Amino acid sequence: MVYNVIGLMSGSSLDGLDIAFVELTEVRGVWTYVIEAAECIPYDDKWKEDLRSAVNMNARDYMLLHAAYGHYTGAQVKAFIARHQLDHRVHFIASHGHTVFHMPQNRMTAQLGDGAAIAAVTGLPVISDLRAMDVALGGQGAPIVPIGEQLLFGGYDYWLNIGGIANLSAKHGDTFHAFDICPANRVLDALASALGRPYDENGDLASGGVADNALLEALNSQPYYAQTFPKSLANDFGTDVILPLIGQHSLSVQGKLRTYVTHIAQQVAAGAALVSEGETAGRKLLITGGGAFNRFLVLQIQELLEAAGITVIVADEQTAAYKEALVMALIGALRWRQQTNVLSSVTGASRDSVNGTLWLGEG
Repeated sequence: MVYNVIGLMSGSSLDGLDIAFVELTEVRGVWTYVIEAAECIPYDDKWKEDLRSAVNMNARDYMLLHAAYGHYTGAQVKAFIARHQLDHRVHFIASHGHTVFHMPQNRMTAQLGDGAAIAAVTGLPVISDLRAMDVALGGQGAPIVPIGEQLLFGGYDYWLNIGGIANLSAKHGDTFHAFDICPANRVLDALASALGRPYDENGDLASGGVADNALLEALNSQPYYAQTFPKSLANDFGTDVILPLIGQHSLSVQGKLRTYVTHIAQQVAAGAALVSEGETAGRKLLITGGGAFNRFLVLQIQELLEAAGITVIVADEQTAAYKEALVMALIGALRWRQQTNVLSSVTGASRDSVNGTLWLGEG
């Protein structure tokens, strides 16, 4: 079977809306993919502020934003279809939305972007609420990308995605495990903004700084890092816990960036050792996400992991940039087939589950 799907992803780094048109093919249980077109639509300052402040809105204003963001997303998809001449080619849309609330301990997660609004604007079927069933079943609802790593990216032992939050997946025997490692680009971007930069391109600022041992120890001592998996992080851990902690230390911006890059690399190495029970020699890790373009960060990760016998491979540019949108497309295709698309071995839910609400378009 062939599924032509548009996958949508908005990450915690607030860089924009990722849109990927993907041809997914399934033959006797084996999936392959081709990303035929992909774009990141940058958010303007108003959307960045609305998405950033949504966590503090009252219920009425939050639901109004939920509807408005759904209509905005639908309009962006419609324009994307026109630009790439995809009329009558798209079977359906799989939309992750933008996470605002993530409280799995209370069996609740919420993503902005009304699927009904997207379907109304585009006239296409839309699958949204991709984490809800897992959370209702007691799972973390995150990470959800391991199903894509299992079905689309074989040949590796670990998969590291560095977005607003860094998360790690690993195959241990016949079981997949995954968990959020630590805040990543959202913290790095916020630090770079103090120097008027939207982000630290190639990690050049961090590479010119000096790591501070006191700050590094304070970061690594956060209780979250001592927890075992499955576990996941809300977006506000980076903004409400990590950034204020960094702000307590009198360092240059470059020093803060260098220290935080070191922290990410150390937590990745610790996570790989934890999930593999120390048996890391001869294994391979694939890096994707926006952080894959931060050369200095990648070098720090490579240095620590290769010392443990893990070969680090950076995905090609298109896959690195749009992997999450690609996996959302796959999750949507699995939902369309009513097959498992979130793994309980990853999230800790009571069972594997089929996630996603289906909104029909014009039919």
